[in-house]
Amino acid sequence: MTVMTLYRRLLPTLVLAVLAACATVPYTQRSQLMLVPESQDLALGAQAYSEVLKKAKTVHDPNVVNAVREVGERIALVAGKPDYKWEFSVIDDAKQVNAFALPGGKVAVYTGLFPVARDSAGLAAVLGHEVGHALARHGAERMSQMIPLEVAEVGLSVYLGSASPGTQQAVMQAFGLGAQVGILLPFSRSQEAEADHIGLILMAKAGYDPHAALELWQRFEKGGEKTPPEFISTHPSYGTRQRNIESWLPEAQRYFKPDPNLKVVPLPGVGG
Repeated sequence: MTVMTLYRRLLPTLVLAVLAACATVPYTQRSQLMLVPESQDLALGAQAYSEVLKKAKTVHDPNVVNAVREVGERIALVAGKPDYKWEFSVIDDAKQVNAFALPGGKVAVYTGLFPVARDSAGLAAVLGHEVGHALARHGAERMSQMIPLEVAEVGLSVYLGSASPGTQQAVMQAFGLGAQVGILLPFSRSQEAEADHIGLILMAKAGYDPHAALELWQRFEKGGEKTPPEFISTHPSYGTRQRNIESWLPEAQRYFKPDPNLKVVPLPGVGG
């Protein structure tokens, strides 16, 4: 049996497996390909989080840590995933204006984000976004997406078996570039936008005014940090994010119920 014949026989099985592995994202109701079991996803997330924190300089000042955990736990409470072992850590790095989430609710915030987030409402927009990634299992979805691409790459390589080495190299490079610009980067941007969408709803459910998310991205844009053109970026542009949020605000407002006991306060080290 030739490799090509084997590939043709396996392809229908792979297609059926892909069709059977469909999931639905909370809130957006988008259908997604999910080939990674959640148990495996959670184990990988916990392991990666532990490794990151071992190498990082974590903050232990209770004023700082509690400020982040208070916001994070309010959002985790409305996320509806009690089986996740939510953790919110702070990494001391003033140059990193960022935060990240790993599968299973493992979230970390860099201190460099505080001046831009400014207060607990701005931080809620960031943490809502990160919790949105965890809820939608975006990491596992990206892993799942790579499997069909790898199968296609193998099939293309087999198909080109009789072509000259130069032709094979040129076609495979074009395939890789096309997959990156035409599939992987747009998909990454759509996941980031989806996390913004879910995060907006989560922060509203947790009692934070979702308008704070729009103000956050306006501050990011005013900060002047240079970003690559959107079509070669993993994230939507600042302008795109603001337009998206403006369009989602009416939906998020339906979830927003102001909590008289919730006070928006400046983050530690940030003026009022």
